[in-house]
Amino acid sequence: MVDIDKTTQQDEVAPVAKKKPWQRFSRSGGHTAAGTTAGATTTTATTTSTGRGGGHTPDVAKLRTMLARLLWAISAVFALILAIAVFLIAVDANADNELVRWMIARADNVDLGFFDLQNPIKDFDKSETDPAQDVKTALFNYGVAAIVWLGIGKFLDRVVRA
Repeated sequence: MVDIDKTTQQDEVAPVAKKKPWQRFSRSGGHTAAGTTAGATTTTATTTSTGRGGGHTPDVAKLRTMLARLLWAISAVFALILAIAVFLIAVDANADNELVRWMIARADNVDLGFFDLQNPIKDFDKSETDPAQDVKTALFNYGVAAIVWLGIGKFLDRVVRA
């Protein structure tokens, strides 16, 4: 009869310290994962992870991120210019004021040519006699142009960061 030793060998697993979210990635951009298997020694494997850029160096990824932010900011500024122009038209600002004329001229420059007030997509005041209808026309056309600019900015942001 075979005598079985009452002490059995147990596979010891080294405890893995849980890392904080900001500690998961090393300075080089690589993700480290440590693990132990039964009867094996502790091994550390490093995989390269640079985010959505896929294989780009960290400098290229930073450049792409900065460019994407710049494009998004430019499109947001264009949308803001259109919104300010609508506000100035709605409050019937003094058209002789140089700042008011400049802002409305810049809005006319960034309205993409489709949403201008001289040939609007939707004109609420066909007879050109009611100032309240002019506000509706400006709000609709410049509002749609602002939404289009925000969509273009978000699209460019996603394309450049990819």
